[in-house]
Amino acid sequence: MQATYRKYILEFKRPSGTSRGVMTHKDTYFIVLKDNEKQGVGECGLLKGLSIDDVPDYEEKLSWACDNIDMGKEALWDALKDYPSIQFGVEQAFLSLMSQNPFVLFPSKFTDNNVAIPINGLVWMGSEQYMHKQIEQKLEEGFKCIKLKIGAIDFDKELALLKSIRKKYTPQEIEVRVDANGAFSSMEALDKLERLSKFQIHSIEQPIQAGNFDEMRELCTKSPIPIALDEELIGVVNQIEKEKLLRRIQPQYIILKPSLIGGFKGSMEWIRLADKYNIGWWITSALESNIGLNAIAQWTYTLGNKLPQGLGTGGLYTNNFESPLRVEQGTIAYVKNANWENNLIDSICI
Repeated sequence: MQATYRKYILEFKRPSGTSRGVMTHKDTYFIVLKDNEKQGVGECGLLKGLSIDDVPDYEEKLSWACDNIDMGKEALWDALKDYPSIQFGVEQAFLSLMSQNPFVLFPSKFTDNNVAIPINGLVWMGSEQYMHKQIEQKLEEGFKCIKLKIGAIDFDKELALLKSIRKKYTPQEIEVRVDANGAFSSMEALDKLERLSKFQIHSIEQPIQAGNFDEMRELCTKSPIPIALDEELIGVVNQIEKEKLLRRIQPQYIILKPSLIGGFKGSMEWIRLADKYNIGWWITSALESNIGLNAIAQWTYTLGNKLPQGLGTGGLYTNNFESPLRVEQGTIAYVKNANWENNLIDSICI
């Protein structure tokens, strides 16, 4: 078996903002396996400034993984615990290699084009006018759940945006999630959560920065809005430490991004613990290309989670790869197309 990797730069159609800054492009990497006539591909979805494996020797570790590919999927996964995006790329690549179709990793009713997955419509940070425009577009596209990135513009303006939604739509008609990406200070967080609660928010992701465990636990206890941990999970690779974190903070939800927490295997460790402690969860992409997103969507369907998932990011880039995934009426579906995967692996390897 041979393994190689390739870097690929994804270009955003429009600069996309969070409380951590504005992104115009994103680096990603692909691992390609070749075994006789068969090939497999997996995406290592590194996210600059957030992934714990955003380190200077990242490509050196990718090269090591390729050189040692004969160790096998499980042994490599264990050896790459500090490089969760590479763990995920290795998992995908082996599944792809073993599959009849290298891009159908989890055959199901989803890949048979029979069932769609409900997803949230993502509204990026920007000017008040731009955010209003995005909200209207998502509603026109049939989304029943929207997620707003907050924390970058004036908070009162963000409240006005939420107020404008609730003037037109009840919580039963439109579910609203917000994601602060750790933008609130511990001192102001509870007050802001109280003000947000007037608009019947489903949940808020990561209101304060990760690592403030006692403050986060207090918020989870007192907040009128259910709190979902996101960045808090990144870098917690030991299963015992994962359980300690959930028991200590006791959140209402956790958000799982496979590229950031060790792929399918790492995510399943969190899911089992969440189920043990009656904590809700859903799956979200981490801005992967359509290669990684396709793998995540197929896997997500097999989990049977009925909540809207965070999988609507495939249309962000000007130079994304062809994909069978289609976003329609607030869902993502796998639309069979016999030609879409032709030469796709070869195009990745160029």
